[in-house]
Amino acid sequence: MAFERYLERNLFDLRDVLQTGSYRHGSYHAFTVHDPKARSIHKATVRDRVVHQAVVSAIEPLFDRRFIDDSYSCRLGKGTHAAVVRLRRSLCAVSRNGTRTVHVLQCDVQKFFASVDHDMLRSLLRRRITDARVLALLDTIIDSASGLPLGNLTSQLFANVYLHELDRFVKHELRERWYLRYCDDFTIVHPDRAHLVGLVSAIEAFLHDVLRLRLHPRKVTVRTWGQGIDFLGYVLLPRVTVLRTKTKHRMFHQLHRGNASSYFGLCHHAATFEVQQIMRTQLLMMNPPQTRVQSPSPSYYD
Repeated sequence: MAFERYLERNLFDLRDVLQTGSYRHGSYHAFTVHDPKARSIHKATVRDRVVHQAVVSAIEPLFDRRFIDDSYSCRLGKGTHAAVVRLRRSLCAVSRNGTRTVHVLQCDVQKFFASVDHDMLRSLLRRRITDARVLALLDTIIDSASGLPLGNLTSQLFANVYLHELDRFVKHELRERWYLRYCDDFTIVHPDRAHLVGLVSAIEAFLHDVLRLRLHPRKVTVRTWGQGIDFLGYVLLPRVTVLRTKTKHRMFHQLHRGNASSYFGLCHHAATFEVQQIMRTQLLMMNPPQTRVQSPSPSYYD
């Protein structure tokens, strides 16, 4: 609260240290969240988050315009719902509207944020940025913690910069048209299962040799569309998209007035009539009629 209490003075002081190159990143407040699995979050001070926001605002356009269209994490006009829609359209296209079997390779980069190599990240940033003062500031942020701290706005951009190399490799070297990535999860759609299985070794080699990363050994799968594609909280099936069972249970457990609109919005993108009915009943039980939370109109699938 100290930074906000004397906001104007502190902002001017921050400007001065940035201009003179004497800025030093502060320490982090570390804590763990469970949503649903445990994640270690490192929260920077307000002063440092102001710097993060300024840095991202300044340099993101330099990189974003070079990212592939099928990179969906933390980008304007993208996001989880757009990624799910894109994957469904890919499935329809490759399966010729469901007239032939289609397979999906799904992969996850193991402990991605904790495993990002700082020297490699610096090298990638220097391909687009030449200003010495900006690079020194970026180095200060990068060196403030190991890997990429979950909680930093800069980490979202740095993650996309880092994994853009994987995007380019899969799209341009392997020539996989139906590739899609959201953060450290990615999918490739193809009618031939053997073809997808054959891609894994090439992707593993690139991640290890170039980016110093590895695939999660238990999260590399090849499934047919008919078996259901579990992706970003949804399960895509040929005739319908539904919420993942764990997603539904978490919603029922955590539902309250403050997040109800967000959860109803999540339901709007899948066949969730029964789920929404359960949620309305829960809200009626916890809220008197005069404070009842109104849900949006029924989803397209209902």
